[in-house]
Amino acid sequence: MAGFVGVLVSDPWLQSQFTQVELRTLKSRYISIKNESGRVTVRDLPPVFAKLKAFTEMFNEDEVRVILGESCTNMEEEIDFESFLRAFLNLQARATAKSGSSKHSSSFLKAATTTFQHTINVSEKSSYVAHINGYPGEDPFLKKYLPLDPGTNALFDLAKDGVLLCKLINVAVPGTIDERAINTKSVLNPWERNENHTLCLNSAKAIGCTVVNIGTQDLVEARPHLVLGLISQIIKIQLLADLNLKKTPQLVELVDDSQDVEELLGLPPEKVLLKWMNFHLKKAGYNKQVTNFSSDLKDGEAYAYLLNTLAPEHASPTTLDTKDPKERANMVLEQAEKLDCKRYLTPTDIVEGSPNLNLAFVAQIFQHRNGLSTDTKNISFAEMMTDDTQTSREERCFRLWINSLGTATYVNNVFEDLRNGWVLLEVLDKISPGSVNWKHATKPPIKMPFRKVENCNQVIKIGKQLNFSLVNVAGNDIVQGNKKLILAFLWQLMRFTMLQLLKNLRFHAQGKEITDADILNWANRKVKKAGRSSQMESFKDKNLSTGIFFLELLSCVEPRVVNWSLVTTGETDEDKKLNATYIISVARKLGCSIFLLPEDIIEVNQKMILTLTASIMYWSLQQQAAESETGESTDLDASPESSANGENDKVLASEISDLSINDAASDATSSPQLGKDEFSQEAENTEPSWSIENGVTMKGSPSTGNEKASPRVEGEGRETE
Repeated sequence: MAGFVGVLVSDPWLQSQFTQVELRTLKSRYISIKNESGRVTVRDLPPVFAKLKAFTEMFNEDEVRVILGESCTNMEEEIDFESFLRAFLNLQARATAKSGSSKHSSSFLKAATTTFQHTINVSEKSSYVAHINGYPGEDPFLKKYLPLDPGTNALFDLAKDGVLLCKLINVAVPGTIDERAINTKSVLNPWERNENHTLCLNSAKAIGCTVVNIGTQDLVEARPHLVLGLISQIIKIQLLADLNLKKTPQLVELVDDSQDVEELLGLPPEKVLLKWMNFHLKKAGYNKQVTNFSSDLKDGEAYAYLLNTLAPEHASPTTLDTKDPKERANMVLEQAEKLDCKRYLTPTDIVEGSPNLNLAFVAQIFQHRNGLSTDTKNISFAEMMTDDTQTSREERCFRLWINSLGTATYVNNVFEDLRNGWVLLEVLDKISPGSVNWKHATKPPIKMPFRKVENCNQVIKIGKQLNFSLVNVAGNDIVQGNKKLILAFLWQLMRFTMLQLLKNLRFHAQGKEITDADILNWANRKVKKAGRSSQMESFKDKNLSTGIFFLELLSCVEPRVVNWSLVTTGETDEDKKLNATYIISVARKLGCSIFLLPEDIIEVNQKMILTLTASIMYWSLQQQAAESETGESTDLDASPESSANGENDKVLASEISDLSINDAASDATSSPQLGKDEFSQEAENTEPSWSIENGVTMKGSPSTGNEKASPRVEGEGRETE
């Protein structure tokens, strides 16, 4: 595996101002403007800075030039990378001053994490440490480190190797990581440590965490605010895991009719928890409505009413009679402990309105005593409202993929959250920058139905411009929540993004558009060159269910990543499951951002098999591009444009020229058309094309060959441009 030590800066203070994601992105920009002699001058900076999202709304190119000129009169002066970083910070400070507030100080990142000053909530840290001490305490690896002392930095020291975070992810969503893929030696070298953190971040994305502002080096350094932020998300996912109709069908009791059930399906788990809390408070005679986990809970009264109605055997009238909020909060916690609820917070946390800790506490109460009826009629109705297994798996995959893009809106349910068109416009703007006309878009909340239709009509229009196959499909189909159509459109979006990423890495070869057949042939050629006998006939090849081909492919792109002593023959269902789980974790450990499940490999789900193969191909070509850069092999996220012209071109051109492209197959797949049950036939055959007509996926809608070239999209890991 390529060596990774992060982007290092000699000045510790300067290094502390940026996360590794920021440093890699800025390093990429710096490299991209080097001239033929490898120099960067002040004159080269304005075009680069003016295009960064941190400054696009604040300065144009001329304004950037004037600001830089104030501190450097010679525009031909050569600057090194550290001077480049200082110029960025200077410009960022000017942007903050110009805005009149601090809101732009973190505009470089999608999340609200700033790079200047970070405060750690000591109470939250103590609660997370208590949680960690309690759940994985019997783990054979962690038990020698636990319990942790919340008063020290033991949590951050333990997090540096990545094992703890991987274990926490598996506690939150069991089976996410194959623990055989975790490097658990007592002393890890830099590569092994980086692999653990890469596995952690890609797995965190796969359970719904937002990690666009965190890099592996940030975790290696155990930056407290980033580590706690990630742990907070993981614990939140664990505590809220049962707040849905599939896991807890009794929640249907919270609503009155089927229309309300649909609304309940679309609510985020936090909102469901509030709805559950208010349901019981109303029955208990509490006249106020709880709308948040902060100010509405400060006096402790809502907690007192809730616990009195859920656990009357432990109720005490003195809890409500007490005038002192802090004393009441203490009595509430004592009452909750009788239900075996963990002490996630202190009386002070309740009085001060700590939102994260209050949410965790209410979730604990729900897990131990939800107070909902076990009426089998209601439960049957709830189970009838949930989707079938295949639809649920696809919805999960696309939901996690969308959230991994770093869009402003977090998606909780694809079928509900996408119906107003806004999220789809955000995604389209991510994968095809500039394609959305925001002047003609309406941001939620949207009261007028026709505004939703307008948003969705623009979605369909852009989809057709990107050569998606959308026959007789209108925006209203999305507004109406046509599940098959929504899934079909999202698949075309995901496939288009994958092919564009690969295209951007291979443009040096000046070859054809990347197609499904290219991906298939690349994988087969890679395995064959390594002397392996496995081959993939198509993305629906049933032999893929054993997992052997993908393990051989992963071993070919990085020989040290697969431990063959852990691989089974894949003959039994149990052996197939073991191999499939291992494949996903090994791919994520390399750096592949994938959202499939082991069942997708075992059942040979063609869509997910294609995404897995394409992700491995993208990682492999990306590594070659990074390694071929002169002296910049540590910049894993550098864009292809930032490569040195000579050697990198040769490497990629050589890799691509090895592809045996079947022209007929390539022509048939040059536009991102949807395959309902298959995406490519055998490599030597012409692939059938698919289209969507009136929301139904149909066969036999051939590409005309006259489609316009698809616009370029930005590469993965470059959200901060």
